[in-house]
Amino acid sequence: MRYRSTRSSLENLSGREAVLQGIAGDGGLFVPDRMDFSGFSWESMMNLSTEGMAERIFEYFLDDFLEIPEIVARSYKGRFDDPEITPLKKVGDLYVLELFHGPTAAFKDVALSALPVLMSEARKQLGKEERILILTATSGDTGKAAMEGFKDVPGTGIIVFYPYGGVSPVQEMQMTTAEGRNVRAVAVRGNFDDTQTGVKKIFSLLTESLKRETGTTLSSANSINIGRLVPQIVYYFKAYASLLSSGEIHPGDLVDYTVPTGNFGDILAGYYAKKLGLPVGKLILAANRNNVLRDFIDTGVYDKNRPFYRTNSPSMDILVSSNLERLLYDISGGDCDKVKGFMEKLGTEGRYEISGEMLARLQDSFAAFDADEEKSLRTIREVYDSCGYLIDTHTAVAFSAAGEYREKTGSMRPNVVLSTASAYKFPDAVREALDLPKMDDPFSVIPMIRDETGTKIPENLKDLDRKPVRFSDVIEIEEMPGYVEKAVESGEFYR
Repeated sequence: MRYRSTRSSLENLSGREAVLQGIAGDGGLFVPDRMDFSGFSWESMMNLSTEGMAERIFEYFLDDFLEIPEIVARSYKGRFDDPEITPLKKVGDLYVLELFHGPTAAFKDVALSALPVLMSEARKQLGKEERILILTATSGDTGKAAMEGFKDVPGTGIIVFYPYGGVSPVQEMQMTTAEGRNVRAVAVRGNFDDTQTGVKKIFSLLTESLKRETGTTLSSANSINIGRLVPQIVYYFKAYASLLSSGEIHPGDLVDYTVPTGNFGDILAGYYAKKLGLPVGKLILAANRNNVLRDFIDTGVYDKNRPFYRTNSPSMDILVSSNLERLLYDISGGDCDKVKGFMEKLGTEGRYEISGEMLARLQDSFAAFDADEEKSLRTIREVYDSCGYLIDTHTAVAFSAAGEYREKTGSMRPNVVLSTASAYKFPDAVREALDLPKMDDPFSVIPMIRDETGTKIPENLKDLDRKPVRFSDVIEIEEMPGYVEKAVESGEFYR
């Protein structure tokens, strides 16, 4: 399979080349050169292990990679605390796909355990000798997962930019105490959209000069990298197979998936799974108060000209959802000029509107609902009281959306809620939801929640506040390019 940009037909790259480059030269995202996946046999996946499913998906989308079984083994073996990697649990009348059993207790671990291996193998198999610098903007979870995945990878450095004051204390501590001499975390004064825009600007300003002058290639670990997106497709198949094996459904039955969504990568993976033939009913997008995506799915108008809110589900505090561009490419019939026009309007006017035909295609696969902070907290309490199951704020938004969808449509199809993080990553919000005493130190809340609920604290979050802080830089948005240039010049964190 070859890859092209969403915005032009100038590039035609192999999977290895697209993974290494991360983002297209014209600023677009890499997509398969053919979006007809009808030849894929979803039925043949149903009796495979998670690793076996990953091998099949990788072989389909990244078919020029050699030794894919070894890549999958290196990606996942010994890195997750559950043998299924992404186990499915029944909670009330919904099913919860637990995506938080990896080294940082968040769903990003599934993809970011694989991406560093894919990039290392692509570099080796293509005979590339230049150094790679990974630049990543994070709204909370990608940062630590990327740092963990790329820690001490030879020839590779990673700088993670996160919005100052815009992530939870646990998320920030995970990043600022991260180990590895080739990693760095930097706080940026602004919100996630500012940070993400800053990273994209670095790519446009510095890609050629850094390669020419220092032999350094820039790449990304965000979900804009196709190597991040492909591994996420796997767990949609895994959830369906789990429902089959438990007798909850029969082959071919439609299953709905509800996904807490910010940058649109996780739910886009579900859309790709549907295009591969998996019997997906509706993909239900769950948004918080920054509900630009809900409005887009309801109306076909994408408008970021609205207030930005810092909420108790910070990984979803996003107004510019990068991966939506890949969906626009598909529902426009692969019209690069049209996608480019949308992105230009978004940049100059802050909004664009798709055609009625495109909207009909969008709504055929997606529905959308939102929940504010109060509803999120109320949902955490309701799920815990009724089912004894503890969820985080992002998963609570998804539970709320799943309930609203059923109430609105009357659908009683099986509904899989993607649980994207451990409740312990957002302890103060969970404490408030459970009406536990307020504490000055957010880290003292963690054992209090454990004692109240009898749930297990993830090993990677234990004693997090006792680790030494390694990174404390706080910079302005306009300082980001200069920061990267200085880091490259010093070469201090390359192995």
